[in-house]
Amino acid sequence: MIPIKKRTTTILKLAFVAALVAIIIYTFRDSAGPILGELKHTKAWVIVTISVLSVCYELVEGWITYSFARKYNPHFTYGMGVESAFYCSFYRVATLGSGAGVAAVYYMNEKGIEVSKGTGMYMVEYVLHKVSIAIFSAIFFVISWGYMRANYAKYSWMLLGGYGITVVVAIVLILFCCSKRFHGLILFLVDKLNRKGRFDAQAAELRNQCSVLESATAALLSKGGFVVSIIAKNLLKFAFWYSIPFFVLIQSGGPNLIQAMAITSLSVMLAAVIPSPAGIGSTEFVFTMLFAVVVGTGAAGSASLLYRFATFVLPFVIGAAVVLVRRGRKHAK
Repeated sequence: MIPIKKRTTTILKLAFVAALVAIIIYTFRDSAGPILGELKHTKAWVIVTISVLSVCYELVEGWITYSFARKYNPHFTYGMGVESAFYCSFYRVATLGSGAGVAAVYYMNEKGIEVSKGTGMYMVEYVLHKVSIAIFSAIFFVISWGYMRANYAKYSWMLLGGYGITVVVAIVLILFCCSKRFHGLILFLVDKLNRKGRFDAQAAELRNQCSVLESATAALLSKGGFVVSIIAKNLLKFAFWYSIPFFVLIQSGGPNLIQAMAITSLSVMLAAVIPSPAGIGSTEFVFTMLFAVVVGTGAAGSASLLYRFATFVLPFVIGAAVVLVRRGRKHAK
C-alpha cells in the first residue's frame, strides 16, 4: 500500500507535468505545425548548429546574471546563473513575456538575494539589455552601410523611428531605475491623483519601492567598468542568436554573416517597439519583411520559423525541464 503522502506527491508531480504540457501546447498552438514542418525539411547540421547557437546565448545570459548576482551574494555560482536563464526563458514564453521579471526576482530571492535588490538588479540588467540591442544594431548597420542602404533605403523613416523609440524607452527605463527627480515627478503626479486619500497605502508602497530601487541600482551603475563589461557580454550573446539566419539561409544565396546579423538585429529592435505579447507575432512579421527584401518571401518565412524555434521554442523546452528538475528537488527535500 502506497503511503497517502507519497501518493499525493506523485499526483502533484503528474499534475504539474500535465500543466507544463498544456502550457506548451497552448503557447505554440498556431506555430507548432509550421515549425515542425520546417524542421522536417531542414538539414540536420543546420538544426544542430542553430540549437547550439541558441544554447550559447543562454550560457552567456547566465554569465551576465552571475556577474550581477555576485554583487549581492558571493556564493552565487555560474551554474545558478545558467539555471536562472533557462528558468526565466520558460516563464517568458509561458506568460507571454509578463512573468520573466517576476521569475527572475523569485529565483534570486531563493538564492539569498532580497526581493528589493533582486528587483533593482533585474531592472538594471533589462535596461542594459535594451541599450545593447540598439548598440549592436547600430554597429552592424554601420559596418554593412552600403548593403543596408541599397536594400532598405525605402524603410529609412521606419528605421529612424525604431532607433528613436528604442532610445526613448532606454532613457525612460534608466530614469525609472535610478533618477530621484524622475521618481519625484511620478510621486508628484500620484499625489495629485490621490487628493482624497483613497490610495494612501499604494502611494506609500510606491514611495518605498522608489527608494529601494534607487539604492539597489546605485551600486550597480556607479562602476563604469562593470557596465561596459555587461554591455560587451550582451553583444556577445546577441551575436549567437543574430547569426542564426545566416546558417538557415546559407544555401539560399542569402546575406553573408555580417549582413545577416545586421538585418536580424534591426528586425529584433523594430519588433521590440511593436506592441505584442513577448514579441510573438511582431518578431516574425518584421523578420520576414526585412529578409524578404534580399531572399524572397518564401525563404524569409521559412527562416523566421526556424529562428522562432531556436530563440523561443528550444529555450522554453529546456526551461521546462529545468522547472521540472527544480520541482523534483523541492519534493525530495
